[in-house]
Amino acid sequence: MTRSSLTLGYVPGATPAKWARIWAERHPDVPLQLRTVTAAGAVTELRTGAVDVAILRPPADTAGIAVIPLYDETTVVVVPTDHVFSAVDEIAAADLDGEPILLPLDDVVAWADAHGVLVDHRPETTADATELVAAGMGALIVPQSLARLHHRKDLTYRPIADAPTCPVALAVPKGEQPVLVEEFIGIVRGRKAGSSRGQAESAPKRTAREKALARQAARAAAGKVARTPGTAKRGRR
Repeated sequence: MTRSSLTLGYVPGATPAKWARIWAERHPDVPLQLRTVTAAGAVTELRTGAVDVAILRPPADTAGIAVIPLYDETTVVVVPTDHVFSAVDEIAAADLDGEPILLPLDDVVAWADAHGVLVDHRPETTADATELVAAGMGALIVPQSLARLHHRKDLTYRPIADAPTCPVALAVPKGEQPVLVEEFIGIVRGRKAGSSRGQAESAPKRTAREKALARQAARAAAGKVARTPGTAKRGRR
């Protein structure tokens, strides 16, 4: 391995702790540097080499990067604790009809035909929008992880049963990957410690002729064993 460390970028709401722990166990001499990146800036950080690999929400423009899907998040609506939605376990998209909806500039849900009435003011960030929800200015639609990240005692959230989910992916620059990047991809994909790429070269595939010669050699060896003195069955005396 030629690199002395690996830098992992991750967007708000992503939780790389499990993979960071496994990395530390397998590669104690190679630090994994964690770097928080914004949802909008994650791809740029990857393309410029500021991070080697990133956990992000897939952008529409994936030029120059390879995206490996990880999981889909439930989409939820964040409301004050005294809101009518707090009386149910989940809501339907139609329940948002007529509801004031805050849409921050860093929105990551990208639900084009979402129900509700958009509030004219667009908060700069999801954190800012959360403050406005607490002030009673409207509801906020976000992935569940962001609702948890910006949790407040005076707010709650409910899943939207028929809303689109929010995908999360692992992204790397396109092309052949350095060994350390392949190692991290292997960890994320659940490969065992001894089976990750780069640990050992796989045996080259044999040609049809080589396979035929191997079978002939095996039959010949079997014949020699059968003719070895003392191996044949003795008859009854």
